[in-house]
Amino acid sequence: MDDIFLTSEGLAKLEAELRELKIVKRKEIVTAIQEARAQGDLSENAEYDAAKEAQAYNERRIAELQDLLNRAKLIDENAIPKDKVCIGKWVRLMNLRASKEVKYHLVAPEEADFSAGKLSITSPIGKALVGRAIGDEVDVQAPAGSVRYKLLEMGM
Repeated sequence: MDDIFLTSEGLAKLEAELRELKIVKRKEIVTAIQEARAQGDLSENAEYDAAKEAQAYNERRIAELQDLLNRAKLIDENAIPKDKVCIGKWVRLMNLRASKEVKYHLVAPEEADFSAGKLSITSPIGKALVGRAIGDEVDVQAPAGSVRYKLLEMGM
């Protein structure tokens, strides 16, 4: 299994989700199962089936999160090159086709959240930017065709 490099914010978010699932969600599901059992015949009890399905999903997600956290490594900001794009950095780009600036924080796939400006290092844009320096231009294949970006700025 490969290590997963996370920001401290990403690590904290995964740990919080795990705590929520183990402490709060498990208790809610157990209560729902108990209430459904109290209704009698389980063979035709939709509430019981739904609660058992929720329990299976919850336990599966707990196992996934525990695996991720066991493989997680915090990004060491001191080991990151200052002049090259890599995981953990934010970048400001100019979309040369649309003449529009965008800003992304490059993170592990497990932390990616496009709506929050967190872009996976394994995404087409992320892959194109890794190892690049300020002033470099990259072509990225997008569903609408090739898009050219210029790297304007980067930081931690």
